[in-house]
Amino acid sequence: MQIEISATKRGAQGTGASRRLRRAGRVPGIVYGGKDAPVNIDIDHNELFQAARKEAFHASVITLALDGQKQQVLLRALNMHPFRLEVQHVDFQRVLADKKIHMRVPLHFAGQENSPAVKVSGAQVNHVMNDIDITCLPADLPEFIAVDLSGLTVGHSVHVKDLAFPQGVAPVLHRGENPVVASASLPRAAEVEEAAAVEEVVPASMVPTTKQAEKPAEEAAPAEKGGEKKKEEKKPEKK
Repeated sequence: MQIEISATKRGAQGTGASRRLRRAGRVPGIVYGGKDAPVNIDIDHNELFQAARKEAFHASVITLALDGQKQQVLLRALNMHPFRLEVQHVDFQRVLADKKIHMRVPLHFAGQENSPAVKVSGAQVNHVMNDIDITCLPADLPEFIAVDLSGLTVGHSVHVKDLAFPQGVAPVLHRGENPVVASASLPRAAEVEEAAAVEEVVPASMVPTTKQAEKPAEEAAPAEKGGEKKKEEKKPEKK
């Protein structure tokens, strides 16, 4: 996607000058990097604000038209007002066609509705990462990285090294690192039901009846030696 934005050089600097620019509907900024010196710029606020609403603006090589000259840049910082929808400052970095760049690009998830985890087990898919740091030449920079979740099953995860990266694009990872991108797990209520279903069921024939339950108590009573206690014989009354 080709994105172009216009800017002009600004001479006045400082807090007061920046405040005046914002009141006039302009956004102060800077462009740096490459083989040229940093240049202070200002951009029309509405043009910049509308461009910044597009996802590709944050992960694409942008054409910056500066005083009649066009140069390739990356968006490096976009400072917003604390509570108003207003851009306060913007930073761009020049890129060289033969030098690799580092950039965070968004992840686009697809196929989770048809995955065994969701379709068969009714699991929840958790997106652990929403963007990823990559390195590549400016010409190879993708707008996003696709994440295929169609084969995801319960208890398993998709890791960074499982992703399919475009040619010339590689993830930025430390030695031995392979972070989780997405995982599938059963909801808490489903886990409880599943645990209850696998418990051993005791047959009804093994449950003691009331009489059977009382029997041990009766047997526990000490029996008289020689059987039942004999009735005492009445002594004959003396006449």
